[in-house]
Amino acid sequence: MDSSAATTGGGGNSMMISQSTAASPMDSSATTAATSIDYPKQNLGQVINSIQKTLGVLHQLYLTVSSYNVASQLPLLQRMNNLVLELDNMTRLAEKCNIQVPMEVLNLIDDGKNPDEFTRDMLNGCIAKNQITKGKTDAFKGLRKHLLEELEQAFPGEVETYREIRAASAAEAKRLAQSQNMLPNGDAKN
Repeated sequence: MDSSAATTGGGGNSMMISQSTAASPMDSSATTAATSIDYPKQNLGQVINSIQKTLGVLHQLYLTVSSYNVASQLPLLQRMNNLVLELDNMTRLAEKCNIQVPMEVLNLIDDGKNPDEFTRDMLNGCIAKNQITKGKTDAFKGLRKHLLEELEQAFPGEVETYREIRAASAAEAKRLAQSQNMLPNGDAKN
């Protein structure tokens, strides 16, 4: 009765629960095979499935409690047991899942804020640092150009020799990158 009640009484969640219930006997063999190879995405998927199943059990438990009478005592106890078992399963699966969450995200969640604020702040910080770096690069390019102009006025022959050497060096680097099947920025071509 508990398996049929758990799969049919949940409405939209019953499909999710029945799939998780059908997959749970395979979990032990699948996780032992996966443990030797350690698939982080598969472990995360199992934890997500367990969380969804727990939410389904909690929904069923809510429905049972909200319409509680003496006759629903046994289904209530069965669903409580299902919840405890699924929470235990979730804990076991989570131990195999190695995900590192920044403390700032946990602090935001503890403060009742949206963890997307952390992502937004990190992105804005990266953009600001990128702008600073771009400004420094542009300043050095301007300094180089200014120095070359000043040097060209004082030492025109040496600057011309420098430009020829620089052009030859750049052409050699480009030829070497092409011969090694590499992109100019150092990435390998696919």
